Amino acid sequence: MIDLHVHILPGVDDGAPYQEISLEMAEQAVRGGVDRLVMTPHCNIPEMFDNYNDDDVLRKQMEDFKRQVEQAEIPLTLYTGMEVFGTPEVPDHLRDGRLLTINDTRYLLIEFPFGGDSMYVTSILEAILALDYIPIVAHPERYRYVQEEPETVDYWIRMGCGMQVNKGSVLGRFGRGAWECSNYLLEEGMVSCVASDAHHSEWRTTYMDEIEQYLITSFGREYTDFLTRLNPERILAGKNLLWPVD
Repeated sequence: MIDLHVHILPGVDDGAPYQEISLEMAEQAVRGGVDRLVMTPHCNIPEMFDNYNDDDVLRKQMEDFKRQVEQAEIPLTLYTGMEVFGTPEVPDHLRDGRLLTINDTRYLLIEFPFGGDSMYVTSILEAILALDYIPIVAHPERYRYVQEEPETVDYWIRMGCGMQVNKGSVLGRFGRGAWECSNYLLEEGMVSCVASDAHHSEWRTTYMDEIEQYLITSFGREYTDFLTRLNPERILAGKNLLWPVD
């Protein structure tokens, strides 16, 4: 499997606090069936995490951690990326080269406030698309305005965006609203991929086998592979997203 959303880079955000935990997360990912993983530290969160790639500082940190994983002989391929918090400044940051897209493709993993206004989100997504980048909206099922009006996701998809759902939401670990919304989006074919959004080796983990088994039981093997292998592979390669209705 391919996990496109993991806070595994040590000591940069609220994910892995230090290298030992990061390496445990890498080992755990492999045990759970993952062979490729995207490092996605939080970025652009006001008064919390900047983590811009100014002077390639963040990229160098990622290259260093990749070497640590190789030295530990963990059979896991790592890719660069970040989870960008959506603000009106994101288009400018993209123009200035301060943000890392997924594996240097046109795909940008982006999150938004859990409360607020879907029109605010739409305006930022439009500005990103206008620059010829493709937003992958992180965990839309956790946003209250999506839970209240899930058809909002269909509108974002028709704009040209992708949707990444968290394994914890599907398994009921982020409350009833996220559970119901994530399963509705899956049933309606409005999900591009499922990822761990892992933050630690003991909670919100990189272990993906549990979600794979749930998806196979609930939706079948073909759809599961579509969400955890086929579309994530296309994102890594910079190819167009596929949808279940295609």
